[in-house]
Amino acid sequence: MRLSNAEDLGRYLRDRRRAVGLSQGDLAARATVSRRWLSDLEQGKPTVEVGLVFRVIAALGLYLDCRPEPAPEFDLDRYLDSLGGEP
Repeated sequence: MRLSNAEDLGRYLRDRRRAVGLSQGDLAARATVSRRWLSDLEQGKPTVEVGLVFRVIAALGLYLDCRPEPAPEFDLDRYLDSLGGEP
């Protein structure tokens, strides 16, 4: 899943928490963070501490995978259209 900002991350983690049937309090206890802090994370607060984010990710049984963005695919039809030639 591609996450582009703090709101995307928060929404994804909230959805995963709900999918595994955990309350905010339960997940906060597992991750050793406060429930209020977890609420801020799920709401997309951009200033949450990254070390605590990793605790929540681990407590949900997830891992973070970062990789370069793939190059856009070459669209031959669009390129040929841009040349203005006959079809």
